[in-house]
Formats: sequence, structure tokens, C-alpha cells
Amino acid sequence: MNPILIAVLVIVGLVLLVVLFIVAQFLNLWVQALFSGARVSLFDLIGMRLRRVDARTIVYGRIRAVKANLPIQTRQLETHYLAGGRVPSVINAMIAADRAKLNLDYDTACAIDLAGRDILEAVQTSVNPKVIDCPSMAQGRNTIDAVAQDGIQLKVKARVTVRANIARLIGGATEETIIARVGEGIVTTIGSAVTHKQVLENPDLISKTVLKKGLDAGTAFEILSIDIADVDVGQNIGAIIQADQAEADKKRFQAEAEKRRALAMALEQENRAKVQENRALVVLAEAEVPKAIADAFRNGRLGVMDYYRLQNIQSDTDMRSSIAGKDGEPSGPSSQSNKSSN
Repeated sequence: MNPILIAVLVIVGLVLLVVLFIVAQFLNLWVQALFSGARVSLFDLIGMRLRRVDARTIVYGRIRAVKANLPIQTRQLETHYLAGGRVPSVINAMIAADRAKLNLDYDTACAIDLAGRDILEAVQTSVNPKVIDCPSMAQGRNTIDAVAQDGIQLKVKARVTVRANIARLIGGATEETIIARVGEGIVTTIGSAVTHKQVLENPDLISKTVLKKGLDAGTAFEILSIDIADVDVGQNIGAIIQADQAEADKKRFQAEAEKRRALAMALEQENRAKVQENRALVVLAEAEVPKAIADAFRNGRLGVMDYYRLQNIQSDTDMRSSIAGKDGEPSGPSSQSNKSSN
């Protein structure tokens, strides 16, 4: 045989082997899609391999979409996969929404999935509303505590029934916002009550007041109902505050009294110092009296009889002072001067 012909046949054989090897990898998927009515060409399957797309995920998603009568093409599934989306979750959500007669198109489902939301859970919540505990156990609190105007604390547990709003899933607030808003509404309602008995007699007052506030605005949920599960009476916060205030006032008054006492003691010590100073001056003045008398004797201005009369007057004064004094102590300025002179 011609060597050129042999070479051509070898090359053709190798090409056929490569083609058969490639086709064999996708033959199973191609057959499944063909008999399911969701045709996917071999060229599309090969292109998925070259684009690093999981062909099995795309084909199975396409088959499920066709069986559910959803107008979703292979290109759309491949595009969402390359964008980082979860194709099986989107297909399941589309099927659930179609069965529940929800208005959910494929582009919206892909946008919600790419936004990080669980589109399947959202659809299930839209069909079957779920209950959210308020407060959430994840926050480490069992009750929402609020104080009525009479100072009595109430501990409330609430359950919020919500339904997912598909149109607001993108950009809408999550469950944490619902819990925070409901808690705020409960605290406001209890705080505006004149007495805690009003809340205990009518727990639905909390539900009605909270629902009127439109707490689901801007969230990804629609609040269907708010049910008060439990209301317990806590501490008398008003009495505790009054007791604390009285204790604080007591300490403040004690501090002020201590301040006044310290000032009085300082003033007393100051007056005592002044008295001692004045007494010292009196003593100095009295010390000049004998000098003056002696000088008077020397100069002849004071005689002996005058001196005796002066002594008699002083003795008489001391006697009267001793009689008028208490406990034998003479009183009056004359006794003071006499003691100083002695």
C-alpha cells in the first residue's frame, strides 16, 4: 500500500479515537437529555468542558426545568453557573414557586441567589410562613423587659409570624431587623401604659400597637401576626430607683453636714485662737498695772492710804465675785484681773 495513504489512515484513526473518547465522556448526559426531551447538543457539552462548567449540573437542571414546563434554556443555566450562582437551588425554587402560583421569573430568582439569599428557603417561607421568636435565643436573652409608668417591670415573650416577600428579598432587611423592631414596639407599648395591670389585662394591646407601626417596611418579610406568648411581672423598678435616689440624697446631705461641721470646727478653733490672743494682751496690760502703781509711789501721786483703799476695793470685789460665781469659781472681769495680777 501507498505509505502516504497509510499515514492518512493512521491520522484519521487517531482523530476518530480522540473524538470517540470525548464523545464517550458526554454520551451518557447527551442520551439522558435526549430521552428527557431536554436536548443538549454534544458541541454544547464539549463547550461546557472547555469553559470549566459542570455539565452534569447544567444537564440535570435543564431536564428538571423541562419536566416542570419552565422556559429555561441551557445558555441561561450556564451563564448563572459561571456567575457563581447555585443552579440546583434556583431550579428548585422556580419549581416550588410555579407550583405555588407565585410570580417569580428566572432573572429575579438568579438575582436573589447571587445576592447571597437562599432563594429556595425564601420561596418556602412565602408559601409556608414561619414563626420567629422575639427575643431570639441566639441573643442570649429569654424575655424583653420593659417598665410601665407605675414602675413595675414586665417580662414579655412574643412570637412573630412572617411570610417572605419575594419582591423585597434584594436589599430588604433580615430577621434581625424584625426582631429589633418588634422589641422596640413592645418596650414602647409597655412604657406608655399607665399601670402594668393594663398590659396584664389586655396582652393583645401590645400586638395591636406594634402591628399599627408597620414594622415590616423595608424588610424582606411581611408580618402576618404578633402573638404574646408570655407576660411575667418582674421587679418594682420604680421603688428601686426611689430607694437608690434616697440613698444618694442621704449621702449627699451627710457630705454637706460634714462640710458644715468641718467649717464650724475650723471657725471654733479660729475663735479660740483669737480668745487666747486677746487674753495674752490682757495679761500684758495687767502686767503694766504694778509698774504704774510703783511709779505713782515714787512720784508721790499715790499715797499709802490710797493704796490700802484700792486693796480693800479689790478684796471686796473678789468676795462678791466668789459669792456670785458657780461652784466657788469667781466670775466677772475683776476676778480675771485679780488672778492675773496674783
